[in-house]
Amino acid sequence: MNNQIVHTFIFNDVTSTVILGFSLPDLERLCFGFSLSQCLFICDANTLHIVNSIRGSEKVQRCVLPSGEKAKNWQSIEQIIESAVRAGIGRDGLFIGVGGGVVTDLAAFAAAIYMRGIGIRLISTTVLGMVDASVGGKTGFDFLGIKNLVGAFYPAEEIYMPLSVLCSLPCTEWKSGFAEIIKTGIIADTSILTILHDHLIDFYNQEQKERYLNQDWFQELLYRCISSKGKIVESDPEERGTQRALLNLGHTYGHALEAVAGLGNVSHGEAIAWGLSRACDLGAKLGITPTQRKEQINSILRQFGYCTTPTYPTPNYNPEAIMQAMYSDKKKKDGQLRFIIPTEESATIRSISSNEIDIVVSTIL
Repeated sequence: MNNQIVHTFIFNDVTSTVILGFSLPDLERLCFGFSLSQCLFICDANTLHIVNSIRGSEKVQRCVLPSGEKAKNWQSIEQIIESAVRAGIGRDGLFIGVGGGVVTDLAAFAAAIYMRGIGIRLISTTVLGMVDASVGGKTGFDFLGIKNLVGAFYPAEEIYMPLSVLCSLPCTEWKSGFAEIIKTGIIADTSILTILHDHLIDFYNQEQKERYLNQDWFQELLYRCISSKGKIVESDPEERGTQRALLNLGHTYGHALEAVAGLGNVSHGEAIAWGLSRACDLGAKLGITPTQRKEQINSILRQFGYCTTPTYPTPNYNPEAIMQAMYSDKKKKDGQLRFIIPTEESATIRSISSNEIDIVVSTIL
């Protein structure tokens, strides 16, 4: 598979080009238009070897962050900014984020605030990053135990998605990414669910995963997810309307679970998958989600080994704490919780009145 432009999106007059291919881009292409002395690689301990494998990368300064969700904090932003200052990066500089969603979110947010905004390009190295985190310009970090509380909209100019790096991705990261693929299939493209139904993914079979990378159905799966998210974000770049909000399906429940379990103790994808199931349950109880639709979604979630029970099997699980975390969610409006609820063909936004709170509670008991 040769590098090819999958799609060029326009987010608030910013052109963002996604390149899905098999191999890593070379340094000349990655830094095109910028002096090498004005470029800074931003990676973590898990993706440093990817940076080192780019021919000529030793000519470019790098900032190596701690790995994992617990590093998605202000201290990491300070580390990036300090590295940029020490490297002499000016307003005509470029940050290159290399990693999964944590690294790309941090790198892009730092680019947004450093000298009031410099260039940002990304190499996405996880399934979740390719189908969701790196596309659309949402950036930021966790604060006070609340997921993505601080952030900005700052789309990357170029996003490279080299499938070859997925060969070494742990099975837990594959599983985390497929939750966002299922979400996209629910809200935007039912053919994604058909592909998933036809191809049972064995996350724990390394040889089989490597074969996926060269198969047309897998590449089409990624393409459809990237295209769907990009088109949604183009129509509503900063979530001022209702379209982009649909991408939050499963996230009100999921982010609350992540916060209660302790950020990083339950993977983002596992939490979102549980949130999808809980949103279906809530939708059914509110008369929004048809029973057949609920069963279809839960069946796919179970097929991929996700939890669909009302309570999540983590030591810190507590329904009262889940509800408290939901009320800290930035998606609430006028003091009311807002959920994205699956409908027969997509999803809809639903605010929860005070006399409906017990219904929400019943979905997590």
